[in-house]
Amino acid sequence: MSKINITWRIFIGMMLGVILGYFLPQEWGESLQLLSKIFLRLIKMIIGPLVFSTLVVGIAKLGDFKIVGRIGLKTLGYFYFATILSLIIGLVAVNIFRPGEIVQSALPAAGTDTGIVAQKLTLEGFLLHVFPQSFVEAMATNEILQIVIFSIFFGIATASLGEQGKIVVRGLDAVAHVMFKVVNYVMAFAPFGVLGAIAAVVAKQGLSIFVEYAYLIFCFFTALLFFVFVVLWLICLALRIPYIRLLQHIKEPLLLSFSTASSEASFPQTIAALEKFGCSNRVISFVLPLGYSFNLDGSMMYMTFATAYIAQRYGIALSLQDQITMMLTLMITSKGIAGVPRASLVVIAGTMAMFNLPLEGLALLLGIDQVLDMGRSATSVAGNAVATCVVSKWEGELDLSASRIPVEAKEVGTLR
Repeated sequence: MSKINITWRIFIGMMLGVILGYFLPQEWGESLQLLSKIFLRLIKMIIGPLVFSTLVVGIAKLGDFKIVGRIGLKTLGYFYFATILSLIIGLVAVNIFRPGEIVQSALPAAGTDTGIVAQKLTLEGFLLHVFPQSFVEAMATNEILQIVIFSIFFGIATASLGEQGKIVVRGLDAVAHVMFKVVNYVMAFAPFGVLGAIAAVVAKQGLSIFVEYAYLIFCFFTALLFFVFVVLWLICLALRIPYIRLLQHIKEPLLLSFSTASSEASFPQTIAALEKFGCSNRVISFVLPLGYSFNLDGSMMYMTFATAYIAQRYGIALSLQDQITMMLTLMITSKGIAGVPRASLVVIAGTMAMFNLPLEGLALLLGIDQVLDMGRSATSVAGNAVATCVVSKWEGELDLSASRIPVEAKEVGTLR
């Protein structure tokens, strides 16, 4: 199955999903979501073993704790730089477009149950979430950040064992290849998962909701497109990374994440695309998993944008100082929450509690959240792809001659 073929199959799945969701009765359309749930479960089944095996192999090949630390500092430094940019763009966009003053849907009744529980955002909570109390539990719940932490310790320890460690590395390298083969099998189901996801959204919300929230969608997607096509392009331009060529390589992961509203859905394809672009596997295996907890640019942008939008809808003015405080708080406390269901809304609820905004205001977003999630998931994939290229460039491990290989060549995963 070539890349161009599966890209078109995913696109056709999206179109069929729209048609089926529009014409089928709501309960029938929503029942098609089972296809999407099955596909996402299959992806989640892969992620834990894939992250563990590729990251341990990558770190063991680095062989030196100092090198791991150097790459780690560069990676986290870039992640926080990108986070600040995405948070600022979210705030600037919502203050320029003022969607809360223009979109005039009815405010939810006081005390409306949104199903979202506000969680207090604390540095202590974040730090405790980073470190796993059980590797088995982290694998079972797909806590990527905790899997990464354990894999770092395991990889460094493996590298220190010399010849005995090489046996473990060869074994896990074989496991990684097996997991990539499983990815190829799972991806055959991707178009059906996309069809189910799109059909469920259209059947449940209808197309009229796009009219009612057209301005809000326009404002947020404009901010996302600015980040993807201007900010990320400028970063790549500064480092002489061919950004258009990179987008050509990751078009399939972008489309898959957009259609399923899940950045995790495209994780294996993003690995393969970045390898073919020219990033070294050991940098990919270190940076990309961390990015799914530390560098969700689309979600970061949404958190400031959505919080300020709700404040505007209720006529509550947030001063410049309030908005800066919000941004700095989110920069620290929103990390590592990717494994939480509806993670962005949970963090937004916690932020609203800080500024005494009515929690039922989240109901203003629930109807359209799936559509907005499609955009922010794809943006996060693009952001993590650029982050991996940037760190590879800094480490002198970006072979741009490799990116001239046609994208449709070979199957997923090579583990160079």
